[in-house]
Amino acid sequence: MDRYRIDSHKLLYHVPRVNDWLNGKLIYPIYMEVSPSGACNHRCTFCALDFMSYQKRYLDAALLMERLSEMGRLGLKSIMYGGEGEPLMHGQIAEIINHTKKSGIDAALTTNAVLLTEAMSEKILGDMEWMKVSIGAATKESYAKIHRTKQEDFDAVIRNLAAASRIRQKNGYNCTLGMQILLLPENKDEVVSLSELARDIGMDYLVVKPYSQHPLSKTDRYKDVKYSEYMHLRDALSGLNTKDFSVIFRMNTMKKWDENGRNYSKCFALPFWSYIDAGGKVWGCSVYLGDERFLYGNIYENTFKEIWEGGKRRESQNWFENNISAKECRINCRMDEINQYLWNLKNPPAHVNFI
Repeated sequence: MDRYRIDSHKLLYHVPRVNDWLNGKLIYPIYMEVSPSGACNHRCTFCALDFMSYQKRYLDAALLMERLSEMGRLGLKSIMYGGEGEPLMHGQIAEIINHTKKSGIDAALTTNAVLLTEAMSEKILGDMEWMKVSIGAATKESYAKIHRTKQEDFDAVIRNLAAASRIRQKNGYNCTLGMQILLLPENKDEVVSLSELARDIGMDYLVVKPYSQHPLSKTDRYKDVKYSEYMHLRDALSGLNTKDFSVIFRMNTMKKWDENGRNYSKCFALPFWSYIDAGGKVWGCSVYLGDERFLYGNIYENTFKEIWEGGKRRESQNWFENNISAKECRINCRMDEINQYLWNLKNPPAHVNFI
């Protein structure tokens, strides 16, 4: 039921750019994550980027939109707005999303949806490919404890998402609407209820995913969680799938977490993606935010073309490929499946012609 390949990857649909990379050519990223806001209205117990300190800083919308137009011309295909803060806290996020689409770039949003008013949904849903809402529980009591916020936020999120579903249907928008829950000991008994709730308010899917320990996170309370104890949930959840709704139980990713393993020794994914933080800094990898060795430049100081074609990025990627082992990286990082794909291309088995 994973029709969106959330538990896999989609780089195989970009063969020309992969071939250019294999042939040593300069390529521009296909996908980018952008953090419009450093501030966040929640303090989730599982937050991977708590080390960024939820700084009250916001990307300058006019400058960002100028860079968006440029990046669209350079071949960037998609942007997910999320990052170290809550993107809907940016006062001009709707205009940013609208301009992303106008620039020929697919837009998506990861949010807690507390600020997703009906007016906001009307403005942005028509220009987005998907929106994924992080929600940690099916009851407001558990939600408040996990998100470390007030219970009323849970009611607001459900109300906002039900309204977004109605607005999408009314206007004929194609934006996919989904929820995502990080499976934790505190919420394991609420996953089925949340799936039913997501289905009933018109969501397209609920993703059930494992925790992943960020090396720089202040929190490590879930670093020893074992997902073998929760595999029985898959069968219970599969019965909730319909033609319009699916539960995407990320069993493959959970197994990799439990086994603490990966089948590649080098990360090759950096040329295919990038990250812009709320201060305008362009990073090679979100696992190493704050590490100057992974800093390519700043969009306040240079165009994206200057940054991407600059010597600092080339030096950073060359150093990374030659000095960092994948064993040092975060288990189940966002580029994990892509790295497996690229590793197999770089290191083919014998007899590849016998397809």
